[in-house]
Amino acid sequence: MTVTADGPLPSTPYDVAIVGAGVVGCAIARELARHPRLRIALLEAQDDVGQGTSKANTAILHTGFDATPGTLEARLVREGYARLGAYAAETGIPVERVGALLVAWDEEQLAALPRLAEKAGRNAYPHTVLLGPEELYAREPHLGPGALGALHVPGESIICPWTTTLAYATQAVGAGVDLHLNTRVHEASRTDTHRLTTARGTLHARHLVNAAGLHADTLDRALGHEDFTVTPRRGQLLVYDKLARPLVRHILLPVPTALGKGVLVAPTVHGNVLLGPTAEDLHDKRATGSTADGTAALREQGRRILPALLEEEVTAVYAGLRAATGHEDYRITAHPEQAYVTVGGIRSTGLTASLAIAAHVTGLLAGTGLDLGPVREPEPPAMPNLGEAFPRPYQRPELIAADPEYGTLVCHCERVSRGEIRDALAGPVPPRSLEGLRRRTRARAGRCQGFYCGAAVRDLFEQGSRP
Repeated sequence: MTVTADGPLPSTPYDVAIVGAGVVGCAIARELARHPRLRIALLEAQDDVGQGTSKANTAILHTGFDATPGTLEARLVREGYARLGAYAAETGIPVERVGALLVAWDEEQLAALPRLAEKAGRNAYPHTVLLGPEELYAREPHLGPGALGALHVPGESIICPWTTTLAYATQAVGAGVDLHLNTRVHEASRTDTHRLTTARGTLHARHLVNAAGLHADTLDRALGHEDFTVTPRRGQLLVYDKLARPLVRHILLPVPTALGKGVLVAPTVHGNVLLGPTAEDLHDKRATGSTADGTAALREQGRRILPALLEEEVTAVYAGLRAATGHEDYRITAHPEQAYVTVGGIRSTGLTASLAIAAHVTGLLAGTGLDLGPVREPEPPAMPNLGEAFPRPYQRPELIAADPEYGTLVCHCERVSRGEIRDALAGPVPPRSLEGLRRRTRARAGRCQGFYCGAAVRDLFEQGSRP
């Protein structure tokens, strides 16, 4: 097992190469690692796992109640919800089952709620409940005036997307997968094996999985296919301070449209409140900047949903790009003659569906001629808890007694200890930047955004990153 970010790539062909180390690519690597006979490479263009769409997810574990019935996405989200829920409990990924409310603000939206309940039933989720305005406001007393009713979806949950991706990668690397960072694929071709020309040299593999997210269409075309075109859809979000958390008890969803689930207000497992995302179709696959117009539009919609939220402090503004394709379903296709599987068009539901997508893709690979061999379950990783609903290291006297570093706080906004930073830097998939360290520990992610702790965190990072 190796994690590399520079130097030449191995010359010996791999059995499987996976392009893209987002949440889906890492899940596929983890699933394939259950077959110890296989030699697997996971390639990532950037310097860390989960650096693309995965890091800017709205962090919701979806039941799949509103998916299009009969689609592959509907099935994989439903299966993935159960799989990821169990995996999170096993590995310590924080999850809170807060439930969701689809709020109707006019008569047309109110009339749509029974249809959404019926749709949920067709998606094997019969647990939704229609609420009148009185019960709705009893559940969410800070909701803006004028709501006519809601559909309660009790199983909708919030989850940490960063810890999920890292857990998959950690387990895959621990089971023997080679993770190659800073390995952008420039060209792809196939003769006897797949030949991937990358920023670090050439890599060969007998089977190829394209989980390249926003760039999945580019790699697909390089191998002679034109099944879809990715249009980057930007979602801008506002993150409100932890003091806003008592304002909202559920995920507050609008009645969905063709562009997506719309602007929501949701608590996070980290104790903040999210407002967003926007849905802006762009041409630039690097346009992850926030805009004044986007922020203003979010605030305007937030003012209607939860007026008191606008009085709270915004601690962060960020944007992510989703891989929209114009199709109603995932674009997951096997090409047996090329020993190749495309995993394209994976939208924000990909976090929830990730483990089910991985199992599905593994089955497709077997259908292309990959001999999976015997199964050996890899040891599940014990992930650090970043969730506010569960005891953090600074709250555990027995842990601090055994190792005082867990009682020495570095980032006071997020209550991050020296012990947690040390552990992240020494982990199987260590961070290679301060942003990577932030995603693993929450250091510098709080109210002051590193104003007070930034120098100390940087010093620890530089010490821990030295060879």
